[in-house]
Amino acid sequence: MVNVILTVIKHLCDVHEFGQADVPLHTHTHTPSEDTPRRSRDEARAQLLRLRLQELPAAQNSRLRCPLCAAVSRRGMAIAARSRSGFYRQEVNRTVWEVPERYRDLKQIGTGAYGTVCSAWDRRTGAQVAIKKLHRPFQSKLFAKRAYRELRLLKHMRHENVIGLLDVFTAEISLDRFRDFYLVMPFMGTDLGKLMKMEKLTEDRIQFLVYQILKGLKYIHSAGIVHRDLKPGNLAINPDCELKILDFGLARQADAEMTGYVVTRWYRAPEVILNWMHYTQTVDIWSAGCIMAEMLLGKPLFKGSDHLDQLREIMKITGTPSPDFVVKLQSQDAKNYIRSLPKVPKKDLHYIFSKASSNAVCVLERMLLLDPECRASASEALELPFFNEFRDIEEETEALPYDQTMDNTDLPLDQWKRHTFTEILTFRPPRDSKGTSL
Repeated sequence: MVNVILTVIKHLCDVHEFGQADVPLHTHTHTPSEDTPRRSRDEARAQLLRLRLQELPAAQNSRLRCPLCAAVSRRGMAIAARSRSGFYRQEVNRTVWEVPERYRDLKQIGTGAYGTVCSAWDRRTGAQVAIKKLHRPFQSKLFAKRAYRELRLLKHMRHENVIGLLDVFTAEISLDRFRDFYLVMPFMGTDLGKLMKMEKLTEDRIQFLVYQILKGLKYIHSAGIVHRDLKPGNLAINPDCELKILDFGLARQADAEMTGYVVTRWYRAPEVILNWMHYTQTVDIWSAGCIMAEMLLGKPLFKGSDHLDQLREIMKITGTPSPDFVVKLQSQDAKNYIRSLPKVPKKDLHYIFSKASSNAVCVLERMLLLDPECRASASEALELPFFNEFRDIEEETEALPYDQTMDNTDLPLDQWKRHTFTEILTFRPPRDSKGTSL
């Protein structure tokens, strides 16, 4: 009972002094046999005490602070909390994270529209990991479907150049209380976009990086998955220059939301930008070519300000499409627009990339083609002479087919939630990750 009173008083002290209660970094846990009856009684008492204390004036509330609360730092406070056995709570960017004891030293390293990522130390493996908490994954059917798809894709991927899942967990043990879950992945350190801002890459490093991109794309494409949003920020890199592709396949569900992203547009294939025709896996090859070109030039190759300007920038280099290509377009508006453009000849890439080797330019010539049917596949690009120095055919593996049946299904929110919960319960970690948290 003393622990409960201290917990509530500390909670109110924090609210009074800081405006928001902090969450303990560590939770003392008991075995279920000794904890369950007592915890239910303590929770009822704590709730009653909390209600009574909150009715007191702020000045009177502040006088309740005990010497123990004043002596212990807020972030290091260790008192019992309502948390699943083996888990502890920590506040990250005004959001409560509830994670297994094995993951320590959480530090936020990134946040986006769909989730927040923290680095953490895995005490079981001794390795640094990245933990992603999705923002409100079950807020709507769209959010729930996206969360389910991301989890399934990460579970499916097992390749050194594609980000995979080391662990997945939720603090809840029943479906009715299931609200959040966390994805644990390898910690890489930086991404290609940040690396290019820090330094000019030599051609041998570009060789190695593009080789890894193509190996990863070959694996992803063999599973029947198209990335559609490959860009420098989606290519994670560790200090040894090892690369992993992130966020693959997720852009497929986010077209309406992604159309306004100017930076993303610079790496997108023209058929995706303007919805010319049914796209194929070679949209990723175009993006890889744009990324390789930026590594060689030190700046983006096609930097359009909007969709039409992007197309103009592309055609300044690729030239105006041939009549044979225009006939293939499904959009009549696109056909009419392209036919109205003045004829522009194709530029010599050797002139644009004058400091690059002829083998490097040859790769770009096979990737940056307007006609998707003429672009090299990932497998074909890997066979080009530019990669001979690094090539190891045994590493160029393919994936098992990915079953997209569920991804194309329209289900009620509660069913997406149930399927996601099942995927978490059935997760089996990679052999070298030393177990899961569930």
